[in-house]
Amino acid sequence: MSPPRETDLYPPIKAHLEDQGYVVKSEVGAADVMAVRGAEPPVLIELKLGFSLALFHQGLDRLKVADDVYLAVARQPGKRFAKALRSNTAMARRLGLGLITVRLSDGLVEVHCDPGPYAPRKSAKRQAALLREFARRQGDPNDGGQTRAGLVTAYRQDALKLAVYLFEAGASKGADVARETGVTRATTMMRDNHYGWFEKVEKGIYGLTPTGAEAVGVSGRVLGA
Repeated sequence: MSPPRETDLYPPIKAHLEDQGYVVKSEVGAADVMAVRGAEPPVLIELKLGFSLALFHQGLDRLKVADDVYLAVARQPGKRFAKALRSNTAMARRLGLGLITVRLSDGLVEVHCDPGPYAPRKSAKRQAALLREFARRQGDPNDGGQTRAGLVTAYRQDALKLAVYLFEAGASKGADVARETGVTRATTMMRDNHYGWFEKVEKGIYGLTPTGAEAVGVSGRVLGA
């Protein structure tokens, strides 16, 4: 069986458009596929076997001559392609492009998004979460662009406050830790033990693990610092 080619996408795409009343021709100017229906503006389609940055560049270039531009790729089985499809559909929508997949085994054509202006819906909940994190974080401890690993968040800063207090005071009641550090969620944070820094000594009383003591030392916030 010969490997698939970009030209294998054309017959299913052509049939799909012709079923909708379009006259379809290939390789018109720079466009892989051009479809016209009556006096309507033309539809242009770029064909590729898979997703690539070059495909999106071509699609954006076609927007200079037509409003309705689709990217068409061969559909692949498996979760990896499904994930790529979701991400690239979102990208196409943001760029004002349409996206089509063609299953070469049976010629199934699926339209995942149509061209058009993109108007993203803002998430008030996510924006509020960002503003809370911004307000709670002390200083600017991270380098812009660094990887997620090792980021200092407001939660981590609060956890360090708890660890420093326990390092200095020893095992303590959660209510006392909350009052002395100003971290109202102290008991919950020590119980959840997200970083492995805390241990329950007895009911309502928490101490510091060796990992927690090490974190205090690494932070440079040891007793007397």
